Amino acid sequence: LVLLAAYVGYLGLGAVVLQALERPAEVQAAQNLLREHWELLANHTCLQGPALQRLIEGIIQAYKSGITLQGNTTSLGRWDYSGSFFFSISAITTIGYGNLSPSTAVGRIFCIVFALFGIPLNLVLLNEIGHLMLLGVQRCACRLEEVFHWQNKASFLMKTCALGTGLLLFLLLPPLLFSDKEGWSYEEGFYYSFITLSTIGFGDYVIGMNPDRTYPSWYKNVVSLWILFGMAWLALVIKFCINILE
Repeated sequence: LVLLAAYVGYLGLGAVVLQALERPAEVQAAQNLLREHWELLANHTCLQGPALQRLIEGIIQAYKSGITLQGNTTSLGRWDYSGSFFFSISAITTIGYGNLSPSTAVGRIFCIVFALFGIPLNLVLLNEIGHLMLLGVQRCACRLEEVFHWQNKASFLMKTCALGTGLLLFLLLPPLLFSDKEGWSYEEGFYYSFITLSTIGFGDYVIGMNPDRTYPSWYKNVVSLWILFGMAWLALVIKFCINILE
């Protein structure tokens, strides 16, 4: 009962803080949208409200499908091989950004079957990667104990080094790559890194989706490997936090 109360209280605290931080921006954005809507209708009297509404809804639906207008043409590419491969990664890792999803009935059925077998396969692989990471840390600690005759210090030192190295490789350095390839700020890249590796996957930031940018062929492959090993590392950190809480 105490644990349940703490859980509900933590959620309530998060809701209060998020409401205080995000609600004013939401209200401001809604007011700006309404103002621009009425200014457009006032300045272009040939436009009619229902027709404009249908156009807006069509643009929103097309954007959700990965199609954007570029002059007199449209941009495609979210469902090419690299985009489909990255979607597969986001599906079986349960990140589920939500910015891209199958639109056909057959595609949705396949996605269900694919995830049904892919999620357990992903968990098994992450468990093995995490086990190898722990084994490497333990072997290094044992080696330090043999060489320097340390006991508790060696284990603590190696765990600290593993935490620092993982923090550097999976959370601190990747935002620099995202800043270069996506044009994001460092804070946005760091936010995307944690939201992705923790499998929260809001979908407000997703790599390789800007039609105005040209991405190298290796980009999504490298990010896919980063996701795989980064999730294994972060899972170990979360497991350590769970042990502390318990």
